[in-house]
Amino acid sequence: MAYIRGIKEFHGVALAVDVRALVPRPETELLVDLALSELADVLGRAPRPIGTPPVRVADVGTGSGAIAVAIAASLRRRGMAPEVEIVATDQSAGAAALAAENAVAHGVADHVGVAVADLLPPAGSGAGLLRTPERFDLVCANLPYIRTGDLAGLPAPIGFEPREALDGGPDGLDVIRRLLALLPARLDAAGLALLEIGADQADPVAAAVGSLLPGWGCEVVADLAGLPRIASVVPASRPVPPP
Repeated sequence: MAYIRGIKEFHGVALAVDVRALVPRPETELLVDLALSELADVLGRAPRPIGTPPVRVADVGTGSGAIAVAIAASLRRRGMAPEVEIVATDQSAGAAALAAENAVAHGVADHVGVAVADLLPPAGSGAGLLRTPERFDLVCANLPYIRTGDLAGLPAPIGFEPREALDGGPDGLDVIRRLLALLPARLDAAGLALLEIGADQADPVAAAVGSLLPGWGCEVVADLAGLPRIASVVPASRPVPPP
């Protein structure tokens, strides 16, 4: 139905949607909420005099641009948008073009740069009006996490969506593991990664973090239905907030 209408409401913004990318799901709004909470905390820790570098955010596997655009639009309403730069990436050129269209439509293209890339683009490469940083303060990702063997049993309407945006390999975590492996080199020592996962993947994701990122923390946050939904991954070096 969203493809027929050409529009889908997500986290208070109306996004253009078509067969180039997945239709944004309500469950993903939790990731946006957690990202906004983290950004509010980072921006509020200390004064930010003129010339302070912006907070650097990645939206990996952006699809329609839902996460990046929703974050930027919310920050703009709060008067915080100039303090944050978001690099949104997708390996599909069609999806990246759709994300760029949505960023322009919502007037946030100066804060959301879109790039075609497999996960994270090289440091210094262009992303719309922005440049990709070497490290990010926050990494958000809604990557494919459906098991290959489960795709055939999904509801019929999902068959209209791009398979590559759904298929996470035999256990659903192939792409997520590849991103986890990149984090030591691309996530700031005080940074945070927020990864959407399947409702039955809390333990496997925690195990993947333990194997690929020894010493790092992984907390799984439940959605409104009480189901595991977002893996919050932090470096071992991340400062512990005061009680």
